[in-house]
Amino acid sequence: MNTEKLNRVLYDSKLKAYAAMRRVTYSLTLLAIALLVYAHGIVESPVELQLIYYAIDGILAVFVIIYLLRILYTFERIKFLQRTWFEGLLMLLIFVNQISTYVLQIPLIYNIFESIDIPMSVEIYRASVSIYMLLLLIIELLQTKVHLKTLQLQPNVTFLFSFLFLILLGTGLLMMPKMVTASDGMSFVDALFMATSASCVTGLAVVDPGTYFTQAGQVVLLLLVQLGGLGILTFATFFATLMRQGVGIKHSVAMYELMESESLYSTKNLLRKLVVMTLSIEAIGAFVIFNTWGPEAQFGSLGNKIFFSVFHSVSAFCNAGLSLYPEGLYTEPVREAYILHLTMAVLIIFGGIGFPTIIDVFSPEAMRTRMVSPWKNWRMLTRITIYTSAALLALGTVAFFLLEYYNTLSHLNFVEALITAFFQSVTTRTAGFNTVEISALTSPTILLFIFLMFIGASPGSTGGGIKTTTFTVIILSVITTIRGKRNVEIGKRSIPHSVSYKAFSVFTFAASINILFLFFLSITDGQYDMVRLAFEQVSAFATVGLSTGITAGLSDMGKGIIIVSMFVGRVGTLTLALALSTRATSTAYKYPVAHLAVG
Repeated sequence: MNTEKLNRVLYDSKLKAYAAMRRVTYSLTLLAIALLVYAHGIVESPVELQLIYYAIDGILAVFVIIYLLRILYTFERIKFLQRTWFEGLLMLLIFVNQISTYVLQIPLIYNIFESIDIPMSVEIYRASVSIYMLLLLIIELLQTKVHLKTLQLQPNVTFLFSFLFLILLGTGLLMMPKMVTASDGMSFVDALFMATSASCVTGLAVVDPGTYFTQAGQVVLLLLVQLGGLGILTFATFFATLMRQGVGIKHSVAMYELMESESLYSTKNLLRKLVVMTLSIEAIGAFVIFNTWGPEAQFGSLGNKIFFSVFHSVSAFCNAGLSLYPEGLYTEPVREAYILHLTMAVLIIFGGIGFPTIIDVFSPEAMRTRMVSPWKNWRMLTRITIYTSAALLALGTVAFFLLEYYNTLSHLNFVEALITAFFQSVTTRTAGFNTVEISALTSPTILLFIFLMFIGASPGSTGGGIKTTTFTVIILSVITTIRGKRNVEIGKRSIPHSVSYKAFSVFTFAASINILFLFFLSITDGQYDMVRLAFEQVSAFATVGLSTGITAGLSDMGKGIIIVSMFVGRVGTLTLALALSTRATSTAYKYPVAHLAVG
């Protein structure tokens, strides 16, 4: 009865209260983000920093008050708490930390993280909460019908602009004085290059990330890699389903088209599984990497060791190829850490085979189903992905071993040479780490690497290239043509002609773009031979990140070409073409057949 009376009292002011809370949340979230960027990017004075942190903590306290008011104004309070459980836990954490810090004079979060020697713990906590509130703000704006009506964008265009936004945001952050160790800051072209390389999970670098960037700059790179690997839309949709009312049918259709799911229902389930599984694999990978650093790898503190482990785990799974070592995994402390190399290779394989394949093979539901029905086969996409990837891995390992046995592998014993050959076969397809000197490779090996990079990873993965399925369909289509058969067949199934057309379109776009950009590079950076330029171009387009060492020496025009190539390779040639083109108004007609001699 008391609850009903309270609800009646609050009913008349509910709409005004919600409108006021929403406006306050929007304003304070943007203010908190601005203060964080200002503090970590520009401010040097400790006194001014402390005042800014007091202001941010005050904003976080207001978030807690607003959450309590939302509970008060919600008539079904139990359901509201169940629906916003994650947000509630976050607000509880803020409340406990504020009370312990400012009332009891015991900085809880600082003490906990400082005890295990993790720097910037409080800053990361404040940034995490603010970014969470920013995501909440963006999701609410996207779910507002007024905004949906004004933003009638195709899913392909939305996907494209999400990466442009991430790249430009990363560029602005990396140009701030406190993000780099250089006194004169980072130039726009170099900042744009590094932001694009991280966001497009490529790994090409014009500077050494481990020494050129400060801890804050390295955290920005890590966030760009994580968001770029899965995509902003994926994270936004996941948080929308996690936090409040979920996503609408319009957003679900967009994600369905982008992810090429089997149904709208499977899209929602796939998104949840995708993010949870990604974070789980990266956490396990970071734990294993933490325990595989050899004694030669020296770290300044435990927190630094943890950060190195997390950075390399995320970089490996997202197939980014960025390392905090100056020469990647070829750097002396980790050059012979073969257990570390194998761990990284496993993470790269998981990130490169695609999330649909991971879920079909390794999700608990799939594993339980196959324990009950062991005769049940994998989906067709899973079979093509795994078998093609395995064949390319075997080809790359054997070919690299034979071609480089008396060259870059000559100082290693048989087992070490085999592990190195396997690692390079894994990483060459999309990840970009190296355990040998790339500039010392023989010409046949360079051509082999270009071939493997061009094919790349699998659909639905964090990697680039034309994709393993595209390569398989093209090969099968060629075989079908040679044998004079009418339909492309695989595993007692027929592949539609539309799929073959799409595969050849992807191949044609990719080959044309690489040839065109290589032509431009030969003009802007003619001081390098054509093979090294071709290697750099294909590595950028396939978002691999391997280089013969010419990246930093490219001209600004050359860097611009590589930037565009990385972006096109990440969003996909066909996605870009569809976003920029206009669809045919009608296909319900057919002209008379014309015979044309080909070949």
